[in-house]
Amino acid sequence: MFNSENYVRTAVGRIGGPTKAATLVAVSNATVHAWLNNARIPNIDKARIVAKAAEMDVQLLRGTR
Repeated sequence: MFNSENYVRTAVGRIGGPTKAATLVAVSNATVHAWLNNARIPNIDKARIVAKAAEMDVQLLRGTR
C-alpha cells in the first residue's frame, strides 16, 4: 500500500523550515525544495543529518522501508 505521508516535509518542519534545513546540511534552498517535492533525500549522509536533527528514522527520509 502506498503511503502518501511526506516525511521529508515533516522533518524539515521540525528543523524549522527549508532555510534552516539547508543551512544545517550545507545545501541550497533549491535542493531542500527538491527533496520536499520528491518526498525523499537521496544522499544518505544528508539524510542522516536531517533525521538526527528531526529525531526521525533515516529510512523514512530515504523513501525505503
